[in-house]
Amino acid sequence: MSEDNIIPFEQPKPHSRFAGTPMKSDLVEKAAEIVTDPLVLVNMVSKRVRQLNSGRAPLIPTVPSMGAADIALQEIIEGKIKLVGEQVNN
Repeated sequence: MSEDNIIPFEQPKPHSRFAGTPMKSDLVEKAAEIVTDPLVLVNMVSKRVRQLNSGRAPLIPTVPSMGAADIALQEIIEGKIKLVGEQVNN
């Protein structure tokens, strides 16, 4: 296939109100002690990051260097966000 036939696929970069830096590993480790299943932790953080980026207010005091994932992890560590149980389909 020639390069003339290749169309680059570019996704727009999501905009976040929380500039910050990549997640801090110490926050990941602390949150992993509370939510021990890594897949559940990832899903919780991901959902909360989407909420924060869509305009929801943080549940903790923040500083400009905190990214949305840092905020979500800190909220989990401080018990502001909890896993409430599993939904059962009957």
